[in-house]
Amino acid sequence: MIRAPLCFALSCFAALPLVACSPQAQPQAEASAKTMQAAMQSSTHPVSGLEVIPVTVRSDDGVHRFRAEVAASPEAQNRGLMFRTELGPDEGMIFPSDPPQARSFWMKNTPLPLDIIFIGTDGRILNIAAMTTPYSLDSVVSAGVASAVLELNGGRAEELGIEAGDQVEW
Repeated sequence: MIRAPLCFALSCFAALPLVACSPQAQPQAEASAKTMQAAMQSSTHPVSGLEVIPVTVRSDDGVHRFRAEVAASPEAQNRGLMFRTELGPDEGMIFPSDPPQARSFWMKNTPLPLDIIFIGTDGRILNIAAMTTPYSLDSVVSAGVASAVLELNGGRAEELGIEAGDQVEW
């Protein structure tokens, strides 16, 4: 997300009407408006700073779309959703595994119950650790080699009818 000091941002907004009145400056004003609009539609999460991508789960109950933060680095994967107190109903975090491997997660320092969805190398859900216990040090593990893990709000998978065998795309 691009942040500017408040006084700078206010001066930019104050100048826009004057610039827009000048026929020669109009293309520049339009370009500035497009730049601001693009910045507002940033693909970076405001809390974690991680890239946000679309993730789709195809189940018998339909197609479910989520916006997932990508925990790509070892540091981001170690932190995960620790210390987070909010997660929107269609938000999540995805942990790619390159190379694919058996995965194990715990809930240390994680105050939210989560559904931890293990995704196989074929893009299908291997298993789901549903409604994990906040702050638990117990490991939840994949039922095989995982190419990724998707974390959603606890209970969301059951609510949407997402289950083992469903197809996940990102």
